[in-house]
Amino acid sequence: MNSSIGSAPSGEAEPARDPRIASLTAALGARSIVLVGLMGSGKTSTGRRLAHRLGLGFVDADAEIETAAGMSIADIFARHGEPYFRDGERRVMARLLDAGPRVIATGGGAFLNEETRARIARRGISVWLKADPDVLWRRVRKRSHRPLLHGPDPETTLRTLLEQRYPVYARADITVMSHEGPQEATVEEMISGIEFFLRFSPDPPTLASQRNMHDLGNSTSSQAAASSGDEPSSPALVEVKLGARAYEISIDDGLVEEAGSRIARLAPGAACAIITDANVAKLHLPALEKSLDAAGLRHSTVIVAAGEESKSFGVFAEVCEALIAARLERGDLVIAFGGGVVGDLAGFAAATLRRGMRFVQIPTTLLAQVDSSVGGKTGINSKHGKNLIGAFHQPSLVLADTRVLETLPPREFRAGYAEVVKYGLIGDAGFFGWLEANWRAVFAGGDARIHAIATSCAAKAAIVGRDETEQGDRALLNLGHTFGHALERIARYDGARLVHGEGVAIGMALAFRFSARTGLCSLEDQARVETHLREVGLPTRIGDIAGLAVEADEIIDAMQQDKKVERGSLTFILARAIGDCFVAKKVDAGEIRGFLQKELSAGH
Repeated sequence: MNSSIGSAPSGEAEPARDPRIASLTAALGARSIVLVGLMGSGKTSTGRRLAHRLGLGFVDADAEIETAAGMSIADIFARHGEPYFRDGERRVMARLLDAGPRVIATGGGAFLNEETRARIARRGISVWLKADPDVLWRRVRKRSHRPLLHGPDPETTLRTLLEQRYPVYARADITVMSHEGPQEATVEEMISGIEFFLRFSPDPPTLASQRNMHDLGNSTSSQAAASSGDEPSSPALVEVKLGARAYEISIDDGLVEEAGSRIARLAPGAACAIITDANVAKLHLPALEKSLDAAGLRHSTVIVAAGEESKSFGVFAEVCEALIAARLERGDLVIAFGGGVVGDLAGFAAATLRRGMRFVQIPTTLLAQVDSSVGGKTGINSKHGKNLIGAFHQPSLVLADTRVLETLPPREFRAGYAEVVKYGLIGDAGFFGWLEANWRAVFAGGDARIHAIATSCAAKAAIVGRDETEQGDRALLNLGHTFGHALERIARYDGARLVHGEGVAIGMALAFRFSARTGLCSLEDQARVETHLREVGLPTRIGDIAGLAVEADEIIDAMQQDKKVERGSLTFILARAIGDCFVAKKVDAGEIRGFLQKELSAGH
């Protein structure tokens, strides 16, 4: 473990006078910064320095356990065994997290506990101090107080622990390398990482269980719930902060059945018009109508054909005429009940009918739940390109019912998952690492799925709150979309060949490959992105699109019709690393053309 030089004593805090630090601690609120990692990673010594820099108190969880037990950790292991120690560790972590904000250095095994990880997600920001195996071994080999290393071959034991625990540590919100050398550099990296995390996630998803923190001790682990399917999942609530137009995103199982009562509270006595597609109507419309009837809400329904073709002038006109015929008034509500196509179409109709009506999003696909239902982008397509006609019009409520996702075809769920991955790539490397380790649980359902959706919605809500009309960093949400939209257009929006999420997946892989080839990001990060997308079954190459014969110039021409083009210049979202993307304007078309020619000539 690194030595501590001139650090503040445990529990003492130095006032933060630096405006940068004051801003960080204000954004931190009541949350603690929780350092996780293997023994020897420097959590205690670096944590003291970080706390001193931020003007926060510092506490070492292992020291607290020893004080409470009146004996060393080695003695606790020897006398009572590891399970006894882990239970005490869990209880101590719960107490420490409830008393934030502070910097907490955890023991190496604390973050492995599902309940403790859930508490940290609600009450703190986790930082993984990651160290290379050789660095760890040099730091711990001369120390005899590590009970897990008491054995004939402690180095092998340490490497085994590394293999077992690193995938779990990767779920932390932030990862910082613990190098040999001055600790000040590590502390600065931690502060920068926390600032970046807070910029994209100023508020964690508000889980219903957070309202009664004392109930957390009885909660079931998300992994068990996801794998068994027998345990109830935890609902989540995310707020999109737009002043007087703020609204909530509720994420839970069975929200369609609750829609009537929730809408009645939002707009007592209002009439409703449901806009849905033929597929959703067949599967879920009766449940929604029953819910509205139970709440005493008058309602009518407009059913459009499923598919991208419904985002057209002709269908838009038919929907508007039907809404007018239903005698909807300005104070009534439009309900968008479907995937992204229905949400965009219904939202645009609500934005224009009677110069603007309220509407509720009840998204029925994963893609719509994490992306198109949040943020107020509405619109239809032109023959010249996708989403070229539309308006920013925020919903009044979003109800993301995870139960309806069970009826999605596997291909559609995978396509929606591409948008989930996007949030990790643009600004949350820890979330991407969590997805790498937990994507199977997300696909299975339960708490892992709700966590993934809530994290995605919180990330988008934070960006929309800062940049509602895409004048700044909201453009980051278009990672992969410049390439993807062009490919969708060339494929003539034929869902049999390419659906939107698949286009985004290919686009993200292309963005990272282009970034790597131009020296912006590492080949390692580019490979991680492509490997994960392929692992879940998503395409990553233009050649993966069945029956698509295309030339580089044709793709460039399609890109020129993209709504993100400014004065003829192409705009892309490129990457410096996983979790660090940026808006690149005026990208040279010739450079993109050369890149695409190489991609197409690769033939795979």
